[in-house]
Amino acid sequence: MSLVEVLVAIAIAVGVAGVVVPVLPGTLLVLAAVLVWTLEVGGTTAWTVFAVVTVLLALGTVVKYAVPGRRLKDAGIPTSTLWAGGALGVVGFFVVPVVGLLLGFVLGVYLAEHRRVGGTAAWPSTRHALRAAGLSILIELAAALAAAAAWVAGVVLT
Repeated sequence: MSLVEVLVAIAIAVGVAGVVVPVLPGTLLVLAAVLVWTLEVGGTTAWTVFAVVTVLLALGTVVKYAVPGRRLKDAGIPTSTLWAGGALGVVGFFVVPVVGLLLGFVLGVYLAEHRRVGGTAAWPSTRHALRAAGLSILIELAAALAAAAAWVAGVVLT
């Protein structure tokens, strides 16, 4: 294994971790690392692997928004609630590093739903939003792991 492959493997691992810990741009880092490997190795196999990785990550990105979004829509949770959660999540990220994003998102969704539907109905809506956020992370993680596996197969083939 070359030095470039070792560095790319580390970058992919950090990218996969970045999917779960939202400090790093996970899927973008995985894609960039595979592109570096593709440019270094060259050839049809490397470019095919890059194309497969790109499709997997793009598909994962589309699905991570579509599936949870549909579930939230079916549960009757408006987009404005998610925007409130996202806004407070960004604030929380800077106030309480790492875990502040999750805490802020939960608080933002709860407050928006509390304002919209009242105190007793706010918590079930918040649970729906949390499940949707968790599902989104799992979908993106699966796509990143599939992309990493495709890269490993490419390394073996080249």
